[in-house]
Amino acid sequence: QVQITESGGDLVQAGGSLRLSCVASGSVFRIYDMSWYRQARRQERELVATMTPSGTINYADSVKGRFTISGDSAKNSVYLQMDRMKPDDTAVYYCNFYASPDPRSGPDFWWGRGTQVTVSA
Repeated sequence: QVQITESGGDLVQAGGSLRLSCVASGSVFRIYDMSWYRQARRQERELVATMTPSGTINYADSVKGRFTISGDSAKNSVYLQMDRMKPDDTAVYYCNFYASPDPRSGPDFWWGRGTQVTVSA
């Protein structure tokens, strides 16, 4: 099994910065992609940023130019640098790995429990 642990959530003022970290532990055989999602109160969970081990990266339009995803597949880690933050960025941020735990298993989506990010006006 794969365990996902996020960290770095905090309270920050608008215009400030925050860096989230995520690590996958346990049995990780192959990573297909690493992503950050977020879910604000009373809203659907949405994709924030995603990257593949080969370096293909995509961002939600709402965070382009402000957030940067990076990762180290060898360390099973992914990061989200958030700059020029806005109150609308307030949400629980979830890390997701699309990965297979062993050579005989196909990939699955593995989720962390989330970390709270709050941006004050």
